Amino acid sequence: MPVDQPILLTAAQARVLGSLIEKEVTTPEYYPLSLNALLNACNQRSNRDPVTDLDEDEVRLALRGLEDKSLAGRARNSDSRVTKYEHWLGEAFNFSRAETALICVLLLRGPQTPGELRGRTERMHRFEELADVTAGLQKLIDRDPPLVAVLPRQPGTKEARYAHLLSGKIEAASIPASPVSTPPAEGADPDRITRLEADIAELRKEIAALRQKVDDLFA
Repeated sequence: MPVDQPILLTAAQARVLGSLIEKEVTTPEYYPLSLNALLNACNQRSNRDPVTDLDEDEVRLALRGLEDKSLAGRARNSDSRVTKYEHWLGEAFNFSRAETALICVLLLRGPQTPGELRGRTERMHRFEELADVTAGLQKLIDRDPPLVAVLPRQPGTKEARYAHLLSGKIEAASIPASPVSTPPAEGADPDRITRLEADIAELRKEIAALRQKVDDLFA
């Protein structure tokens, strides 16, 4: 069911929804997720900000809230003996792959600059240019109601950050500014660190996927 009114997610609901979106794209072989796998995805130590320690009751409660909003719930076409869960973001918003990747990472990691989003969405969707990231963000801003907002640039920062609005408006003053990055040394490859970070993140995700597989076997 398309969403045509503002959504107000709790922090737990945002984490559950973001985790379901991420795992559908990055580990489709294990999606939809069992409750245990979803709990592990929500409480990952990598690619999450802040890191959480949700329990099963909190995840179940978040799932009920998301189901009431037609955003996620029990998998409709699963024939598994174990109850599995899926998101319904496509039905709600009809996002492009770029928009899905951006909203997912914003749900999981909070306000970020276009450069940060470009590096952190790479496994979900590859943005060729930074301008492609800002174009995708603008589409989310132009939604009615808007789903993303650009935050005022804080003193000492070089780039504006963007935040999702699925949990309500963000008070920019309450969000700590990101430190100004040090310019790369002359002759250095400015994308090398980003690629290394992406490689490390991918390895961590593969390890998490293996853990989920083991968890599913014993669920």
